[in-house]
Amino acid sequence: MAPVAPPARTEGPTPLFGAYGIVKRFGDFTANDGVDLEIRAGEIHALLGENGAGKSTLMKILYGLLEPTEGVVTHRGDVVRLANPEAARALGIGMVFQHFSLCENLTVSENIALVMPKGLNGRTLKERIGAVGAAYGLQLDPDRPVWSLSAGERQRIEIIRCLLQDPKLVILDEPTSVLTPGEAELLFTVLERLRDEGRALLYISHRLDEVRRLCARATILRGGRVVGACDPRAETARSLAAMMVGVQVGEVKPPSGVPAGPERLVLSGLALPAPGLHGTTLDGVSLSVRGGEIVGIAGIAGNGQAELFDALSGEALAPEPGMVRFDRVDSGRLGITARRRNGAGFVPEERNGHGAAPTLSLSDNAILSRHATADLSRFGFLRRAAAKALARAVIDAFDVRKAGPDPAAGTLSGGNLQKYLMGREILAEPGILVVNQPTWGVDALAAAHIRQALLDLAARGAAVLVISQDLDELFEIAGRIAVLHDGTLSPAVPAAETTRETLGLLMGGATPPVAGAPDPTRAILAPENLAPEAAHAH
Repeated sequence: MAPVAPPARTEGPTPLFGAYGIVKRFGDFTANDGVDLEIRAGEIHALLGENGAGKSTLMKILYGLLEPTEGVVTHRGDVVRLANPEAARALGIGMVFQHFSLCENLTVSENIALVMPKGLNGRTLKERIGAVGAAYGLQLDPDRPVWSLSAGERQRIEIIRCLLQDPKLVILDEPTSVLTPGEAELLFTVLERLRDEGRALLYISHRLDEVRRLCARATILRGGRVVGACDPRAETARSLAAMMVGVQVGEVKPPSGVPAGPERLVLSGLALPAPGLHGTTLDGVSLSVRGGEIVGIAGIAGNGQAELFDALSGEALAPEPGMVRFDRVDSGRLGITARRRNGAGFVPEERNGHGAAPTLSLSDNAILSRHATADLSRFGFLRRAAAKALARAVIDAFDVRKAGPDPAAGTLSGGNLQKYLMGREILAEPGILVVNQPTWGVDALAAAHIRQALLDLAARGAAVLVISQDLDELFEIAGRIAVLHDGTLSPAVPAAETTRETLGLLMGGATPPVAGAPDPTRAILAPENLAPEAAHAH
């Protein structure tokens, strides 16, 4: 690309970083189309857009993972070439990825050492990891292998790795998508401290209340183009969502008059030792989910959610067959293929490598998950054509944005891959569906669509179990909610009879309230028990 003079910019101080006229094409597909963006020191700037709007492509250009087809990037007004992430980091650009760029078989400190200057390793690096973790409340054992960590703990690695580089610009791609409300609050404190230190932060999130709280400016992309800018603090979450997708986002509506069906998913004293040295032991987990209902499981990352999902999907076998029952069939010793044959569906938390094989096409990924089920196996040698038809049906029904008719799963943005995986399972009409983090990284319109699809599936008689760290999501769709803490599951209680505060206490290890006893959190928050000024606010 020939040298280009810095373009004219907006009035005011010289931006710390700028992107002007950015075009990025992948064959015939244009991901960014003439994008302008200015990022100033001492601000948290939101980049908003629906899935497939071009946000991730622009971020990869700013971090040196991609070079623009056209346009320039500037640093303090001078045009720079970000040929690779090393060049970006040398200018003070750090990135916290939505999809974790971690090596599973390496430890925490070994992963961090991969991007640190030579010579910073061993004990010195571990001490710095400990110091940053203590300073920001992001404690991690530097000797633990990544494969043993929860998604929330992996997110901590990304953040610490970025902070150790003393960045001037921090790019955050859906940073709270795997965090609990308490963990997110801690992150917000960290981000505000970085802003106050004079650093710039570029914040991508579909959680619009977070954007309204943190960001003073927002640039909005749609279809790869900038369609607007605003001060998020002057907007509502609904108005921001409408700017992103171009239409008003409707509310999720639970179907009315759905009768309770028979118990379809039953866990009876499920006990499972922790996998390896690190992990969570499941301790006597009992739960039932009836046809026609959605039961939600809340909890802080790393408290057994992954182990419970594996036990439900058949990736980890229970000690006794009767500990897991699907439609009255003892299934605890059955593998995932047998459970799928019996009408169950599963969507894991980690999209790439677990939910989908990133290098395979969308249709091949459909074969991987449903090769033994009746809807594909009956086609015999025509199975591949059937899988392509299935992939097209999912793409159409869940508005999956992609480049090409049947691209590799890894080429989709995180939110679009999530839509595909959810659609792949829901369109199979499973009698039992187990989902871990159903709307991780998807935009407001897609989240509403997925949640409505789950409600509609339950209304058709399915038993749906949703594991989610998003309490708002669980209150929106679940009839009953339980909390998983340190491998122990609390009783599932009607969502209408509990509160976020009560669930938060259980997530922190409080003892579940006795049935029929007053809710202690409601008593604590009662006006007569608060200071006068707090009671007035309450």
